[in-house]
Formats: sequence, C-alpha cells, structure tokens
Amino acid sequence: VYLADELGIEPSPQLQELERRILNQDASLLLEAEPQVQTLAFLLTDIENSTVLWELQTKPMRAAVAEHDRVVTGAVEAAGGRVVKRVGDGVDTAFADVGAAVAAASEIQRGLAAVQWGETGLLSVRMAIDIGEVEARGGDYFGPVLNRAGRLLASAHGGQVLLSADAHAALA
Repeated sequence: VYLADELGIEPSPQLQELERRILNQDASLLLEAEPQVQTLAFLLTDIENSTVLWELQTKPMRAAVAEHDRVVTGAVEAAGGRVVKRVGDGVDTAFADVGAAVAAASEIQRGLAAVQWGETGLLSVRMAIDIGEVEARGGDYFGPVLNRAGRLLASAHGGQVLLSADAHAALA
C-alpha cells in the first residue's frame, strides 16, 4: 500500500502474495532450525545426446521433453517417489527405498520405449540409483549420495540403469 500511495508504484502480484503470506505468518516462510538427516534412495535421469537434439530439432524437442517428463513423473509417483528437481533435461527423484526406485526406473524405460517420438526419434535416457544419508533443506537434499549418483549417471549410456554398490546391497 505504501508503494502505491506514497511513490505511485504498484507492487507486482508476486510481491503482493509475499506480503499476504508474511501478514498471515505463513509457516512455509520459516527457515528450518536444523537440517533433517534421513536415508533415501535417489533415481537420477538424463536424456542422452540432448544438447545435439536441442540444437538440431528445437521445436520437436520441446514436445519430446514434455512427453519424457510425463512418463518420468507418472512412473515416479506410481512407485511412491517424488520429483525433487529438474536438472537440465534430467530429473532428480527421491524414494523411501531402493526397490521403489528400481521399479520406477524400469517403468520409465518401458514407458519411453512405448512412445511414438516422431522427429526426435527415441529419447535414450540414462539413469543412476544410489541410497544413503542426506540432509533435507528447503525442499532439496544434500550429501555424498547425490554426488555418487551424479558420477554414476555420467558414466551410464542411454537405456542403462546403473546401481551403486550400496543400492545393490539394499535390494538383497
């Protein structure tokens, strides 16, 4: 109100929403006092050769990535996991256990294989699964398990699902 009355500046809708949340003491604005430590399984995905596909087929890739996201999100949610964040054209997901992550990875590969891709051709997706302790902060996770999963993902090829030794042991 002050901005509009005194300076003639109308605050953006986002700023108005933030003001409303502050005035209502919205608990989601509170910082976490201490990070929560928990053990989770992570499934990371990445579309192989996507940089080239985006350069050569920008418009078809928009539709293809939207279809990819639909398949990945559906399989992850059906297996009891959740999407943590998008990383480029990849997706980082979290699960309570490795078995659910493996089930989601398998369903993702099946789902992607069933799609009629059109101009881009089959999107070849590589995946990595690891399990371990992480710190939960601000809706994201931090810890060595994610670093290991990222390294595994980088060494995978499209169509592969690589499991860390810890993830493999957790399945037994």
